[in-house]
Parts: sequence; structure tokens; C-alpha cells
Amino acid sequence: MRIAARRRADWLMSDYVFDGRRRQIRLNDARLEVVEIGKGEPIVLVPGLAGGWKLLAPLARKLAKRNRVILYGFRDEFDPLSGRPAREVADHARDLSGLIGELGLERPTVFGVSFGGTVALEFAVDEPHRIGRLILSGVEARFRSNLASTIARRVLERFPLPGDNPFVNQFFNLFHGGKPQPGPIPRFIIERCWETDQGVMARRLAMLESFDVSDRLWRLDAPTLILAGTKDVVVPLARQKVLADSIAGARLESIENAGHVGFLTHSPEVAQHVDRLCRGGWPSLA
Repeated sequence: MRIAARRRADWLMSDYVFDGRRRQIRLNDARLEVVEIGKGEPIVLVPGLAGGWKLLAPLARKLAKRNRVILYGFRDEFDPLSGRPAREVADHARDLSGLIGELGLERPTVFGVSFGGTVALEFAVDEPHRIGRLILSGVEARFRSNLASTIARRVLERFPLPGDNPFVNQFFNLFHGGKPQPGPIPRFIIERCWETDQGVMARRLAMLESFDVSDRLWRLDAPTLILAGTKDVVVPLARQKVLADSIAGARLESIENAGHVGFLTHSPEVAQHVDRLCRGGWPSLA
């Protein structure tokens, strides 16, 4: 019997039915929570600034139809008080490198979204021989601080915020590129993002202020795909195009009407692009 569209969306957004295989991996002074789902060629999903691997679980379900999908949480996502906290994006990139080594992956596909895209990009330019394909969404080679990001960081650092305040939650509309349609996805995003400690979010925003790999992009030699939402107001399409133009052989694919969280709101299109790239061809919806 076919599940109604709304009910199916609720199911995709829920955590308790996620059937991934979970475990912990220790990397020197860090512990990472790792989740695997599916079989086939490996794809490592690198999470964004907030929400951890759970925010990527709906996309992982789609990609796992043909691939072995590995999700993980950053060191300070699993337990903010354990181990040495990451101080720069390069620390998270070294954790990604260590994770790939611990899992015995040989040149996997790495897919990073938003803050996770900066981690994936840092890893790719630092160890280009260890990556098979690179997929990025909502990222650029050099972070451009603006008034909104500065205010967000200061507020997160100084003021305890309620996790379910309607006024505060309006901030998340930016991720959609406008007021989202009612449904399970906006609520899912809010709930997952507030599971990340606000101090951790502030620390990651601070890391971005010094992020710049623009002078190392020439080192990339893996097939690179940039997936950019046409309504992304966090990292607009034009700035993601600059990144694609700066990487030899990279391809930019725009996701129509998608915002910064297009990997959730437009996951079928995103999964189709990824699937075609991983099967040796450049994705196209034409």
C-alpha cells in the first residue's frame, strides 16, 4: 500500500526509524559518532554548522539506495566537553582524514554541505590524492563575513537562546531562501539545529572567519560538483559559481528554487545529481 505523501515526508524526517549502523570511533583526542547505511560505493557526508549527521539522514536514505553512505558527527557534536575542541576548520578536516583512514576507504566520494563543505574543501586541497570525487553545496573558497553572521555569532556567544521560540526560529527561514511552505521539513530543521550547543555554533562561525583556500584550489584533481540553490541567500549562487570557475574541470549545477538547505527540500534532485556523478557521468536534469 502506498504511503501518503505527507505521511512519507514525516517518516523521512523522523530519527527513530533511521536504520543506520551506529558506532563510535576514537581518533587520538577525539570521539566521533559514525553511522552507515546502504551498500555500494562509499559516500562520506560531512554535516553543516548545526544539526549534526541527523540533519543529513533524509538525504542519506535516498543515496543509500545505491551507495554505502557514511555519516558522522564532528568531535564537539558528540560530546562538547570531551577531548580537545576543534579550533579551526583544519582540525575538522584532519578528523575527516582520520575517519576515512580508520574505515579503510580508498578515494571515496566526499559530499560536504555548508560548514561541512568548508571541511570537505580543506581536506580535498590538503590531501587531494585521498579523494575520489568532491561534491559541495552552499560553500565558497573564502568565507565572507557580513553583518548577519557577525550578529549571529555575538548573540550565540553571549545570550542563552530558547530552542523553540517562534521569533528566534524565524532566523531559520534564511536557510530556505524565504518563508518555507508548511510541512515537516521546517520543523525538522529547527529541532535538529537546536540539538547543537549554541556555544559550538558560535565557535564554528568564528572558525569560518579565517577560512580561505582560494590559493590552494589548483591542487584539486578529483571530479568536483558544486550544487547551488538558486534561492540560497547564505552563499548565493553567483558566489558558488566563482568557486566552480576556480576549480579545473569543476561543474556547477543549480537547483531551482532551493535555498541553503536544498539537500533537504530538494533531495530527489540532489540525489539524482550525485548518483549520475558517481556512475561516471556529469549530472543533468535536462
